[in-house]
Amino acid sequence: MTEWRIVFMGTPLFACPILEALLARPDPVVGVVCQPDRPRGRGLAVDPPETKRLALAHGIAVLQPTKMTAPDFEAALRALDPTLTVVAAFGRILPRTILDLPAHGSINVHASLLPRHRGAAPIEWAILEGDAETGVCIMEMTEELDAGDVLLCRAIPITAETTRGTLAPALAALGAELIGEAIDGLKAGTLRATPQPEDAVTYAPRIERAHRRLEWTRPATELDRVVRAFAPRPGAFTTLGGKQLKVSRASVVAGAPAGDPGRVVRAGADGVVVRAGEGALALHELQLEGRRRLEAGAFLAGQTIALGTCLGEA
Repeated sequence: MTEWRIVFMGTPLFACPILEALLARPDPVVGVVCQPDRPRGRGLAVDPPETKRLALAHGIAVLQPTKMTAPDFEAALRALDPTLTVVAAFGRILPRTILDLPAHGSINVHASLLPRHRGAAPIEWAILEGDAETGVCIMEMTEELDAGDVLLCRAIPITAETTRGTLAPALAALGAELIGEAIDGLKAGTLRATPQPEDAVTYAPRIERAHRRLEWTRPATELDRVVRAFAPRPGAFTTLGGKQLKVSRASVVAGAPAGDPGRVVRAGADGVVVRAGEGALALHELQLEGRRRLEAGAFLAGQTIALGTCLGEA
């Protein structure tokens, strides 16, 4: 079977297992496209994307365009003479000229069961919405956001213990499994693309700070999903005495004492129990602004939280 020249487009850690799967195949990866290096961390040191590190370690050319429509970027991509472009969490909308440049077009590894959760943050929104399952789809790319026909799709369950920290690597591994199958199917002409049903489309917009805030008037079951959707990082948050209080692990509590939403009704080594609009939430792992993340018992050893304290107040 003829070798295909693959260009890979992806930026964050999620994309690395897919790139590694491509590197293990006989089809050569002739270039990697990722977003520019950006300041990260407390010191804001300029840091390259994870995919750039991986590409350079394998001696692969890296392109980091600031504009997808820049003529020099298109010329550099054309010089790589790609047969197929594979995209995974690249973070940019691709113009038609770039999508159609490879002989066999462009395909995308998307971390949801399309057409549900099109958009920038499908992993977080699958948890936030209380979905029972999510998965990975390999789709043909169009200029419309995540709207292309689906080539392959595989599901995995979301449980009451699933967090973003556990779900993202599981989906990345699933994408790594599917991408080789998809390319082989395209080569053999055995894959049939299926249009997405438009009446089932939902969107997963980019995460804003407000999505991570614990609004105590909401039911405890919803607040638990907020914690899991952003655990371990960047973390759901509330406030304690005017300071940000991140919560990275929590659970719904049955039979907690009555109280107004946001009031602490119990505090001990097993958690800080806070009343919600319905039920209560036990906070098991907390981090006060400027301090380390701690289990509830260790947190309370250095920070007194009196019963009746109201979280979330300015």
